[in-house]
Amino acid sequence: MEIGQWVYEKTGIDTPTNIQNFDIYENPRGGLSCQGKIGYRGPISPQGKNIPRIKIDLTSDELLVLPPVRTAVYHPYSDAPHDGIQALTYSYAEAFGEKVRALAERTRPRDLYDVINLFRNASARPAASLLLDILRQKCAFKNIAIPSLADLAQHRADLDASWQNMLAHQLPALLPVESFWNELPTFFFWLEGGADPIQPPAYTVGMDETILRDRFLKLPVTASISSCIEVIRFAAFNRHCVELDYRDENGRRTTKIIEPYSLRQTTADAILLYIYDVEKNVDNTVHIDRIGGVRVTSKTFIPRYEIELIP
Repeated sequence: MEIGQWVYEKTGIDTPTNIQNFDIYENPRGGLSCQGKIGYRGPISPQGKNIPRIKIDLTSDELLVLPPVRTAVYHPYSDAPHDGIQALTYSYAEAFGEKVRALAERTRPRDLYDVINLFRNASARPAASLLLDILRQKCAFKNIAIPSLADLAQHRADLDASWQNMLAHQLPALLPVESFWNELPTFFFWLEGGADPIQPPAYTVGMDETILRDRFLKLPVTASISSCIEVIRFAAFNRHCVELDYRDENGRRTTKIIEPYSLRQTTADAILLYIYDVEKNVDNTVHIDRIGGVRVTSKTFIPRYEIELIP
């Protein structure tokens, strides 16, 4: 109650005690765990029973293989502190290991989605030997076997059946399960000692250009363009083409199907998106401020350049 009152005084967000629910129980390893939900009402929260809730899952005996790290919290709003917001989190390798362990233990759509996206992020991907060591320790702690591709095959039908219900409300666009499932053989080959996936070359950086990989940068663009950039990042991260509504230098409106690769700012403060134009079969750039709208398509692509839109 005291914490809820403090939150209300500082933020105006109300956390009614009558809709807080906690369950403390003994987990399979004999330790204590806690699951709970805290409902809250903010300035635009709906009234009545269907208010937003935060789910909390706590345990007293989790195995941490690597030390936690301080990570910046993405908060692109005007009330952000000058020095940002940080939280103590898993390291990238630890989070990766947790997700692979979860994929082995419950094989839910979000586990498959996360494992493949963690694997695709080559700039942050840990060594396969490190990930395998983390995974061995976590699976031993949970008393389960290290997963293999053959182990997961029996769950494919369940993944297909629950893919939309479990992911559609969490993503800007629902992507087909095949684009993630079909990458599992490459992931397990790498994990079990195979060669690293071949990385495509980067677009050449011009003398007057700076790559805008960091999502925390405040760009001189409208809120609408900023939203378009986030959708483009999402599509690039998931290897999906984007349908781009665009106004050319003569003011004509066109529609392009593109593969997005890199966001750059010139010394003249122009912000350019480096793309591959699928229909014209050419490399190109577009000015961000001429974009009228974006849509993630169902068409996937194999990157021909390094995707620099990933933080």
